[in-house]
Amino acid sequence: MTMDYKKYDIFSPMIFVLLVLVYLIFSEIAFHYHLHKLIGVDQFTIVVIVLGIAFYILGIVLSNYFLKNKEISVNTEKIDKIFSERLVLSVVIIGILLQIVNLIYLGGIPLFSGYLKARAATRIWLLSYLIFLPSINILIAKYDNKKYYLLFILGLLLFVSTGYRTTAMAIVISVLITLYYTRNLPWKYLILSIIAIFILLLAVGYIAVISIEWQTWSSTPIELLFYRAGYTLQVLDRAVFLQGSTHGQLLYNTLMGFFKSSDPRVIVGSTTLGYAHSTTSTIFGPALLDFGLYAMLLQMAIIGFIINLIYKVQANAKNIFIALYAIVMAHLIIWIETGPTDLVVFLYYLISIIILIYVVNLKKVGNE
Repeated sequence: MTMDYKKYDIFSPMIFVLLVLVYLIFSEIAFHYHLHKLIGVDQFTIVVIVLGIAFYILGIVLSNYFLKNKEISVNTEKIDKIFSERLVLSVVIIGILLQIVNLIYLGGIPLFSGYLKARAATRIWLLSYLIFLPSINILIAKYDNKKYYLLFILGLLLFVSTGYRTTAMAIVISVLITLYYTRNLPWKYLILSIIAIFILLLAVGYIAVISIEWQTWSSTPIELLFYRAGYTLQVLDRAVFLQGSTHGQLLYNTLMGFFKSSDPRVIVGSTTLGYAHSTTSTIFGPALLDFGLYAMLLQMAIIGFIINLIYKVQANAKNIFIALYAIVMAHLIIWIETGPTDLVVFLYYLISIIILIYVVNLKKVGNE
């Protein structure tokens, strides 16, 4: 039995809304059982989340209105010239080699050491991830060669070894989305893939936590999953009542912090917890802390507009646009917990927009 994509499109932009609700359920479980003394959040925080979701949906609606009565076409000559199989394959291999060099430079496997993990996000790592993720998705989307799955697995293992859940999850989720739209996956393979992603999430997160040498408390992998959801929501709860307190520092350090060796998530921790600690605050938190509620709502509307625009283009043009959509959607899903505090993700959005402008044509047809 194969997927009926016209009837079921589980990776449409609305999947974000569903997963936010799932995240809230996970956090409520953590609050109910008071995992590691979690106590819950104020009702106003839930109102803020609902408003954020509403403006995300508004962005989707505005995007649909923008594309109304417009025919989408692409310049395939430009695409084929830029993204030749040999070039894309070479970039994938370079990304893998850079990650190997990074691990050699670190002198060990960061997944098994908190000290190494703290140093793992080097400039080599950034460049490796920046080129590997889009190139492996483009390679799989554009060229149907099962040998390329071996490169995907090798790259995944190398990035898992750094101990960062987000990069590993982004690679797996984005490739799954790419396969979903290009290979007409049977339901059973799709379900098995989702289960595998869930297990990977548990395993990498749990191993990374127990490998932190100074960690004193313990949890089961399932408890840790629920706890992280509840903990992050409590950080958001504090951010809701500290709106505008960072005065743009988070955005500035997201864009420039890597080059200055500063971490915006440490600023989140310092502001909401009162001490320096790398902390996430959901997709809604950073904008609230920087500029307040209106900025967060504007952010959500912009994200909804852009993600739906890329979604509509990939639905019509296929090709590399499936890969671009897979990448930004994978990170949007991850942002539900981590928030937009990663320079590399902003670069992916920028690259996607530049490619859209360069090769996509919108021709007005019919009447308004």
